[in-house]
Amino acid sequence: MADRVTFTGLEAAQVRDNLERVRDRIAVAGRDPADVRVCAAIKYVPAHELPVLAEAGIELVGENRAQELLAKQGEHRDRFEWHFIGALQSRKVRDIAPNVTLIHSLASDSALVQLKKHPAPAVLIQVNVAGEESKEGVTPEALPDFIARCPVPVVGLMTMPPFTDHAEDSRPYFARLAELAAEHGLRELSMGTTQDFEVAAAEGATIVRLGTVLYE
Repeated sequence: MADRVTFTGLEAAQVRDNLERVRDRIAVAGRDPADVRVCAAIKYVPAHELPVLAEAGIELVGENRAQELLAKQGEHRDRFEWHFIGALQSRKVRDIAPNVTLIHSLASDSALVQLKKHPAPAVLIQVNVAGEESKEGVTPEALPDFIARCPVPVVGLMTMPPFTDHAEDSRPYFARLAELAAEHGLRELSMGTTQDFEVAAAEGATIVRLGTVLYE
């Protein structure tokens, strides 16, 4: 798969052009691009390529792995705002929480326990809107209690819809997440990736997590 390629030899002009095209596509979807933040997923971007992203105008990056997050920050902390966008393992909370402005993937009681000891500035709760057994996430029914028990500020929700080759198939899951956020007075919605970010934007995403579309 393309998104598992290690992106090397990136050029700032190309990434900048790709970023502008993303913003144009968000506008076509009916949203003001200023209201939808682009989080550049850097799981497959080597640390030495990150200055290229900064030069291209990328301000927000998201890493999936705690160890890589710390390593890349060690070289480039001040170039970006840093988010954690991978599966949140409770044993990694201690490393992640003080080093990001937002965790996108809070979904377990064990992580809640660790956040009491190692608070993060803010979190998004991952919701398993589709009820897929293979994916992590709080059920919509359990969401109110989970929010109430969270020891750090909950500012929004995140979801990953079922895999599909057709972006429109993701629309009902994005729409449902937006409904849940509105019900709980939460402002942030992290939803949409390279495959379906336009649909996510149309349904209210405030953050889209993009990889391949920025780099190829």
